[in-house]
Amino acid sequence: MSKVCFLTGKRFMTGNNVSHANNKTKRRFNINIHSVTLNSTTLGERFKVKIAASTMRTLNKLGGLERFLLASDNSKLSNEAIKIKNKLSKKLSPNK
Repeated sequence: MSKVCFLTGKRFMTGNNVSHANNKTKRRFNINIHSVTLNSTTLGERFKVKIAASTMRTLNKLGGLERFLLASDNSKLSNEAIKIKNKLSKKLSPNK
């Protein structure tokens, strides 16, 4: 199972372990992933996803999944999150 945030697409970072003798070996900085269920009141759906803890804090700050998606730029969202955002914007737009 890959460690990728569902909403933001955030992945691991790479760096070096540096010893006292200044030897450098490659290492990975994994992100803090949690499995959560996000409710969308507008769509009437529940999404069971894996998101980063930093994304969860941003969701709480902005006031939920809908506000997070509508406030985010598409370039900062994953492909799956863009699909949910498009469904949400179609539901919120007035019918013509």
